[in-house]
Amino acid sequence: MFKYFHWIVILVIITSCNESDQEIDPTTVFRYNEHANVTSLDPAFAKDQRNIWVCNLLYNGLVKLDQNLDVVPDLTSHWEVDSTATIYKFYLKKDVYFNDAFAKARTVTAQDFKYSLERLIDPKVASPGASVLQNVEEIKALGELELEITLKQPFPAFLGLLSMKYCSVVPDGSTNLREHPIGTGPFYLKRWQENVKMVLRKNERYFEKDKNGAQLPYLEAVAITFKTDKQSEFLEFAQGNLDFINAIDPSYKDELLTTSGTLKLKYLEDVHLIKSPFLNTEYLGIKIDNDVPELQSKNLRKAINYGFDRNKMIKYLRNNIGTPAQHGFIPDGLPAGGVVKGYSYNPELAQKLIDSYKKETGDFQPSITISTGANYLDLCEFIQKEMQKIGLEVKIDVMTPSALRQARKDGQLDIFRSSWIADYPDAENYLALFYSKNFSPAGPNYTHFKNSLYDSLYERSLRSTNPEKRKNLYIKMDSLIIEEAPIVPLYYDQSVRFISKDVKNLESNAVNMLDLTRVRKEK
Repeated sequence: MFKYFHWIVILVIITSCNESDQEIDPTTVFRYNEHANVTSLDPAFAKDQRNIWVCNLLYNGLVKLDQNLDVVPDLTSHWEVDSTATIYKFYLKKDVYFNDAFAKARTVTAQDFKYSLERLIDPKVASPGASVLQNVEEIKALGELELEITLKQPFPAFLGLLSMKYCSVVPDGSTNLREHPIGTGPFYLKRWQENVKMVLRKNERYFEKDKNGAQLPYLEAVAITFKTDKQSEFLEFAQGNLDFINAIDPSYKDELLTTSGTLKLKYLEDVHLIKSPFLNTEYLGIKIDNDVPELQSKNLRKAINYGFDRNKMIKYLRNNIGTPAQHGFIPDGLPAGGVVKGYSYNPELAQKLIDSYKKETGDFQPSITISTGANYLDLCEFIQKEMQKIGLEVKIDVMTPSALRQARKDGQLDIFRSSWIADYPDAENYLALFYSKNFSPAGPNYTHFKNSLYDSLYERSLRSTNPEKRKNLYIKMDSLIIEEAPIVPLYYDQSVRFISKDVKNLESNAVNMLDLTRVRKEK
């Protein structure tokens, strides 16, 4: 097991792109499967992980996130922020080349970044990343290597926003980037047979070198398949045809993991299990301005939060992948995360709150309906059984993911299973979900939570440039969310990677980015 099978297939995939290509050493090819398929190679559409990962291999931006989620230079050597915290000046690195297979390669300029950022708000492009620039007043190319961005008002998380793959640089005036990407990244597109396979090749003019002066990346190629069935993906990994799999599917979690979340004995020799904090909070959202009296009651909302054992749920339903959400909405990994005291299992208190609701309202058979997708049905059924013990009837409505998202956006659901994955590493990204001016369908406030104190704290946080003061404001807002209970936090997610022991230096961070720049493979 985990030896190199079917390498002839990999070589055919790569060399068939160009008969003149030399045969590639299979130990220099990194192979993974993307079950959701890639929809575009244009960074303006790097919304989902499937597109973000490939775009991260093809493109660079002004800044990026390191392993600790600190913002560090990418194609900029350094930057300056003025005293008003609204004017950012970026000084670009010299001699960074576009890898353009369709025209003579040239170096990146400030005008390229101006074009790349402004196209995000071009109606003809219709990029989902347009919101990145909603607070930008003006973008100027002051010289060949100097870019100035002026904000309408201070926004402390702006540098984090610029780390998103939406903000990658492309050549001024470039078009059809969906199929013909022109980037500066460690790899370039060699072949893409949609929904079947994709091959990326090493960019020989990539600007980065390792500490010893060796050219990066070390890999010669990346081979991506698009098998939609996760069980098939696992079998490919088990046969040695993939170098890693990301996340774990219920169809094979018990094959790989013990109930305590460790790797089973038969895989220890060949596989590394890497679990890392992931900026994703899984929760039940409660639309509190609906006509359901049960959900308008804060006591009943709190009873749901107290009424089930999150530790037991994570251990037996998620094989200890994730951390029970016993703090606020902000996950661990962010400065204000893990600070606020949340809800722990207290069935006696939950029962008292339910009894109090019944006495106050005369409703002796309270009932709620939770809407969820099939992948989270087990969690909702666990909560359903626990609620029955304290006198609350729970019905479950299973919907397709697309129907669930649309109904949530349109405010048609009383309680919905949802998650929030950070777009950028700042707690404001989570707290924006409860700002009253972000009511859905126009914004992400799906619960329609409205609180004047909360809004005031949120607006103050946007104006503050002091990290410690901003953190204290975030903690106060998170405390209000716990007190008013428009949500039921379930768990803080973890990224889980199963990596062949042949692979070296494959690191991750709390946004689960795939970076192959320094990855090696050994026989």
